[in-house]
Amino acid sequence: MAAESYETVIGLEVHAELSTKTKIFCSCKTDFGGEPNTQTCPICMALPGTLPVLNEKVVEYAVKAGLATNCSISKDSKNDRKNYFYPDLPKSYQISQFDKPLCNNGYIEIEDDNGNAKKIRILRIHIEEDAGKLNHNEFGGGSLVDLNRAGVPLIEIVSEPDIRSASEADRYLKKLKSILQYIEVSDCKMQEGSLRADVNVSVHKKDEPFGTRTEMKNMNSFKSISRAIEYEKDRQIDEIESGNKIEQETLRWDDIEGKTFIMRDKENAQDYRYFPEPDLVAIKLSDEYIENIRKSLPEMPESRKVRYIEELGLSEKDSNIITSSKHLSDLFENAGRVCKNYKAVCNWLNSDIAKILNEKELEPEQIPFTADNLAELVELIDKGTISSSIAKKVLDELFENPRKPSNIIEEKGWIQISDESQIKEVVKKVLSENEQSILDYKAGKDRALGFLVGQAMKQTKGKANPKMLNEMFIEELKK
Repeated sequence: MAAESYETVIGLEVHAELSTKTKIFCSCKTDFGGEPNTQTCPICMALPGTLPVLNEKVVEYAVKAGLATNCSISKDSKNDRKNYFYPDLPKSYQISQFDKPLCNNGYIEIEDDNGNAKKIRILRIHIEEDAGKLNHNEFGGGSLVDLNRAGVPLIEIVSEPDIRSASEADRYLKKLKSILQYIEVSDCKMQEGSLRADVNVSVHKKDEPFGTRTEMKNMNSFKSISRAIEYEKDRQIDEIESGNKIEQETLRWDDIEGKTFIMRDKENAQDYRYFPEPDLVAIKLSDEYIENIRKSLPEMPESRKVRYIEELGLSEKDSNIITSSKHLSDLFENAGRVCKNYKAVCNWLNSDIAKILNEKELEPEQIPFTADNLAELVELIDKGTISSSIAKKVLDELFENPRKPSNIIEEKGWIQISDESQIKEVVKKVLSENEQSILDYKAGKDRALGFLVGQAMKQTKGKANPKMLNEMFIEELKK
């Protein structure tokens, strides 16, 4: 009961890796998964005498993100040194932005827990370089430093503490991810660390000032973030109710244990000893430059949603799901354009495909087959070549070993039986074996027909044309 008198306050600092071909201050590649230390040079390794040169594409992508999230763009910005020591930070400082970020005072609109529109304010978006990565020896034999990631460009998107629940945080993060993918500034592959969040949580009695916050670092799973917020909220309430004080700390979330553990006391800005980066000039942007980027923004989710409802006849619910992911939306549009049956494509995406993604814990961008494959699957059903039940088997194959659906049904011998004489034979056989169902149907029990069709589908291993089966059963039962 005590928990009900508390309000949770959440702020998120989201780091998104930008999809530039080269790093922020040098010409090294940013490809994921290379052999350790093969995408490095004297600049990103911070060797003495090297100087950074700002990648112009990084500024463009950051401005794009700012415009897409309703931020005002600063025409006068600069880089700063954020000083701290860590083994995978070769310079012992990170080039970031302190008091003059590129983007300020934006917002993203989400639904709150009551289904009402709510604006989550964005304090700032700034550019910075990523650190390297430590590969820890699992047997306790030390750690190795991989600097491939050092200097990969990031934008940090800092929200105001406007989020009030784990579910609101989830909706905000998914909306933000969707926007970044639509404008194509980041692939947002959380499993590769392209999108990660620092989560700040505090609790307070509803009529009292905000409480002391704790921060959970570098989280890259929506599910884990929701679990961590719920746990940390409950932990803080228990601590306060027990008469203890919440300390401002940096925490680590253990997903297996389902608990947070302290890493260190939380640093403040003064601990980083920020000062202007002396080796880089100020960033000056013209109105024309900003306006040209604004004009280059693609159609955003809200606009697509309206178009799907008005032009393609989708429901608001279906449109919301489809437009929540750029990959899903592109797959829908491209497949629908080929097979000319947008509604069927939507149904497959929002039901069977969504179910498989959920079971396999995959993101939409990890769907392994193409829009042409999906379009062909819909066409095969529309032509009566395969039944819906066979189509579900084809879909499983597409996830396991993607190839043309027509090749799959040929290999597996799954082509639908639409020969009238063959179907009539099956119908008569099923009727002769199920006299009780005939009596039930004649007594007005409609479910008996469904049972008989099911038996026929079983005998034909799902290959019989269900429409023809239905019609033929009704015809025979009327005799």
